Amino acid sequence: MLSRPIQFVYLRHRLLVEPGLFPHFTLLGQSVGSIFLGWEALTEFVPDLYIDSMGYAFTLPLFRYLGGCSVGSYVHYPTISTDMLSVVRERNPRFNNPDYVSNSLFLSAFKVVYYCIFALLYGMAGSCSDLIMVNSSWTLDHILSLWRAPNRTSVVFPPCDVSAFLDVPLEEDGDRKCHSIVSVGQFRPEKDHRLQIRAFKKVLDRTRREGTGGREALKLVLIGGCRNHEDEDRVLMLKGLCQELGVADRVEFKLNIPFEELKREMGEATIGLHTMWNEHFGIGVVECMAAGKVILAHKSGGPKLDIVVPFEGGQTGFLADEEDGYAEAIERILALSPASRLQIRRNARQSVSRFSDQEFEACFLAAMEPLMGTLER
Repeated sequence: MLSRPIQFVYLRHRLLVEPGLFPHFTLLGQSVGSIFLGWEALTEFVPDLYIDSMGYAFTLPLFRYLGGCSVGSYVHYPTISTDMLSVVRERNPRFNNPDYVSNSLFLSAFKVVYYCIFALLYGMAGSCSDLIMVNSSWTLDHILSLWRAPNRTSVVFPPCDVSAFLDVPLEEDGDRKCHSIVSVGQFRPEKDHRLQIRAFKKVLDRTRREGTGGREALKLVLIGGCRNHEDEDRVLMLKGLCQELGVADRVEFKLNIPFEELKREMGEATIGLHTMWNEHFGIGVVECMAAGKVILAHKSGGPKLDIVVPFEGGQTGFLADEEDGYAEAIERILALSPASRLQIRRNARQSVSRFSDQEFEACFLAAMEPLMGTLER
């Protein structure tokens, strides 16, 4: 029980950190906006301890030096990373590096300079934190390279409600007439649903045999939320891609579905699919593993370093990083015996207990103890 009720302070200038307000120089615009939003918060209430868990690193020096507060951070995703710099330097087109920039030597060079200056400022702001928690090994590597405070930095995995999926039955699937591949994630560009559809098309083209590996025995189910009209337009584009590739009859879209329907789809699936490059952690991957699916995740970021890793010497899933790799992995999973798939699923489910709410609570409190001790003195 709390000795006193929690007090909420409403901030009226949330618009200042909305990305839509800054169509260009978004990182810089949001960071400057966060300083003004932080000033509003500081003038409303001066705390003894300030913890940023929203990624507003530029508010840390504000609260530390003007507010006289002890400050801490829980970093889900670095505002800028060395990977982002590499993408621009190598002129690779990505969702955050459009073609008109990657195709221009001048614009690419300008963006590299902009990113380098911003990374320097971001590192200076983040280094003001007395305590730094990060959500994954991938985030840890980037924060250490930018904030340069190893003695104050630790990994605290985010809380995942794995218990909600533990009642999904875990049994052999050899008698299934149709194997479904399920993808769970918002319809955002970085989730790369196009890669999922194209890889699925390759699987259908490559497999002509009858039974569980046959064309008639496979379907792809894309489950996710649409936040706005842009996401809805993206779904229409993806449906158009399915029509273009001739797989529309094998791909289902489930938008903004209730949780019970999500669990039902997860229960009926054989494979959980994830294709986001450099996902900082991957809660959706954890949920698929908790539901007992054979996970196939992107070979990068949190899934590679923290989640789809051996558990007590046993395999917990598969990793891939391009169309052919994903198609081959799907074929390999479906070619396994039901008993072999079941063992991988069991390993996966047992491994995710380290990401539970209870584990997060214990690790968070342990990480916070040194900072809380300074308040008591």
